[in-house]
Amino acid sequence: MTMQTESDLQPAPAQPAVAKAERYLNPYAAGAWLGLLLFLTVLATGHGLGASGGLARVLVAVEDIFAAGRVDANPSLAEMAGGPQNPLNNWVVFNVLGALLGGFVSGLLAGRVKLELPRGPHTSPALRSTMAVIGGTLVGFGARMARGCTSGQALSGGAVLAVGSWAFMFAVFAGGYLLAYPVRRLWN
Repeated sequence: MTMQTESDLQPAPAQPAVAKAERYLNPYAAGAWLGLLLFLTVLATGHGLGASGGLARVLVAVEDIFAAGRVDANPSLAEMAGGPQNPLNNWVVFNVLGALLGGFVSGLLAGRVKLELPRGPHTSPALRSTMAVIGGTLVGFGARMARGCTSGQALSGGAVLAVGSWAFMFAVFAGGYLLAYPVRRLWN
């Protein structure tokens, strides 16, 4: 039998009424807003949403400064960088810049902007950074091979019921499930 002290009888400290995770937009509302944004983007520009094309154009513009001959020798890169038009003067570049700026402003307004490196308790910062670079490289390569990233393929392609976009998304989810088990220890 244990004896209770006065401190054991004190009520637990009050929890904040709104937890930090609850400050995010409702996912159903976010989906509706995203669908409306996709519709308005197609209406205004004639193109859907996407990010990999904008990032590819930025990289081609940088590569064209340092290795113009290599860019000109590659038909895919030359198409983006060639001619009198600057590769950065394209709607998709502004789409990506707008998404980055909008995300930053949204995070600022919600008080979620901070410098951090999320990782599991048994994962070093070096391993986490290495895995992020490897994963980002594979995703970037896959996006170019699939002719679009998840936003371009899933949102824009899926919205018009493109079979290739649906196949891409099934492959993305299958790959995610297959890789989740082997890399789970990085987060546990």
